[in-house]
Amino acid sequence: MLILGVILLIIGFVLHISFLWTIGVILVLIGAVLWLLGAAGRAVGGRRHWY
Repeated sequence: MLILGVILLIIGFVLHISFLWTIGVILVLIGAVLWLLGAAGRAVGGRRHWY
């Protein structure tokens, strides 16, 4: 989710498409929260590991 968010941020910035920029920011924020929760050892969605 983080990688997709960063890709959308870059594309939205380069092509000046605000919709992609907004979606990219949202995906980066959600991905960062999930990553931090997983790194802290908290179960996210009932699972401790996502692999």
